Amino acid sequence: MRRAICPGSFDPCTNGHLDVFSRAAEMADEVIVAVLINKTKSSLFTVAERIEMLQEVVAPLPNVKIDSFHGLLVDYCRERQAQVIVKGLRAVSDFDYELQMAQMNYRLSRLETVFISTNPLYGYLSSSLVKEIATYGGDVAGLVPDLVLERLLEKISGTIRA
Repeated sequence: MRRAICPGSFDPCTNGHLDVFSRAAEMADEVIVAVLINKTKSSLFTVAERIEMLQEVVAPLPNVKIDSFHGLLVDYCRERQAQVIVKGLRAVSDFDYELQMAQMNYRLSRLETVFISTNPLYGYLSSSLVKEIATYGGDVAGLVPDLVLERLLEKISGTIRA
């Protein structure tokens, strides 16, 4: 079985992420979307909330599963017997960072990384940008799945009131 891991924070999941997941699902028998647990990073959504949203939005992709991890990605991949890491690239700036990570992961474990170039429809899209626009009242409909949009707006309105 060919198993791929798509790691990330997904805070929140965007339509660009979904595009990468669906394209990875065509290349692998199983794709695990692995939500990074990073206690040093401030997130809008909890890990549990991100996992729940991801499970709902990938439901139409039967070979895509959701999980979480902390620590080294290569250790997680080894535990899950994954053959490849899949990363989406939006721009050259992504490539510079991701290439270094891919080379280190290969050095540590001989694990290959496959880069999927982002669909041009989502080339400018990032979770951080979506959160910032939504926080200031901008329209992010069409940038995230409807379920994520609903939860994002609820979360932001609760944050603003607090």
